[in-house]
Amino acid sequence: MAREATVSVRWRDGLVFEGGPAGRPAVVVDGNSTEATSPVELLLVAAATCTASDIVGILEKMRVKLRVLEIGVRGTRREEQPRRYTAIHFDLTVAGEGADETKVRRAIDLSIEKYCSVLASLAPDIPVDYAVRIA
Repeated sequence: MAREATVSVRWRDGLVFEGGPAGRPAVVVDGNSTEATSPVELLLVAAATCTASDIVGILEKMRVKLRVLEIGVRGTRREEQPRRYTAIHFDLTVAGEGADETKVRRAIDLSIEKYCSVLASLAPDIPVDYAVRIA
């Protein structure tokens, strides 16, 4: 059976909205990027946290005792409408006992190529790449 997600959004003022699933704290989103994260920035946050969640779980299974996981994301957008992303780049910093280049890259690759639902939901022509630093 297919899983569904349901959220609602309420207009506050101007291009500022708040929303999320019922019974949980609302997320504020600003179409002008002046008072809060914009919708397209929020997409990058979603991609980063989705990927981070996968990486944490995969590294735990590899018996890595994670101490640090930081992800910066840069999205390149088209100039013309729709101003969708045309490329996404992750900069990751990972540290932890047992965190070596092979394990960390395997975890990142699995997330980006197989597990991250947010990235899998984007247009398939958007290239996603990354750089990683093992601290």
